[in-house]
Amino acid sequence: MKLLLIEDDESHAQFIISGLKQAGHTVDHAKDGMDGLFLATEEKYDVMIIDRMVPKLDGLAIIQALRSSNNKTPVLILSSLAKVEERIKGLKAGGDDYLTKPFEFGELMARIEALVRRNSSEQKEQTILKLDDLEMNLLTREVTRSEKPIDLQNKEFRLLEFLMRRPDQVVTRTMLLEGVWDFHFSPNTNLIDAQMSKLRQKVDKDFKRQLIHTVRGAGYKISAKQD
Repeated sequence: MKLLLIEDDESHAQFIISGLKQAGHTVDHAKDGMDGLFLATEEKYDVMIIDRMVPKLDGLAIIQALRSSNNKTPVLILSSLAKVEERIKGLKAGGDDYLTKPFEFGELMARIEALVRRNSSEQKEQTILKLDDLEMNLLTREVTRSEKPIDLQNKEFRLLEFLMRRPDQVVTRTMLLEGVWDFHFSPNTNLIDAQMSKLRQKVDKDFKRQLIHTVRGAGYKISAKQD
């Protein structure tokens, strides 16, 4: 798994990072909320572990920002605030689980694994993706817009699926290279632009509303909202 840890307490952070790495997982670490939110929006993670009280931007604000941008990555909140009302605040902000300090690493790991199982189950159940009048059937691999069929090549289908799983979310070229092409380096960003241009011709050309948008200096997003 690839995890994001947002934790400013160095001893807690090293305890968690060491345990996760020993278990064979990859961990990115941010020491404050601003850096954490940047990583959370730039990279794809299986689970995010976010401390309630981090500098620059507190944990609940990070989670609310992620959820408002439709980022559904499971979030485990860490906090020394153990009162029931504090747990409720964390869950209402968009957290998926809440673990109070101090804790045993075994419990942390068990909760992470439970979040991954739950998220995986929810994704498997989702076989049709919809955005406005655009619909994608993941089982039959049929794509329609306003009930008109759109014929997509395999890579175009994967590219559109990647976008539709992240509606209204900015998707960087790096994310596309890793998620669609499985490249972990950037040999030629023109590859993305050329493929995206072909996809837009098929998805947007014959329709009044544009769904695939270029975000200057950042990447792309799919959205029914007009800028």
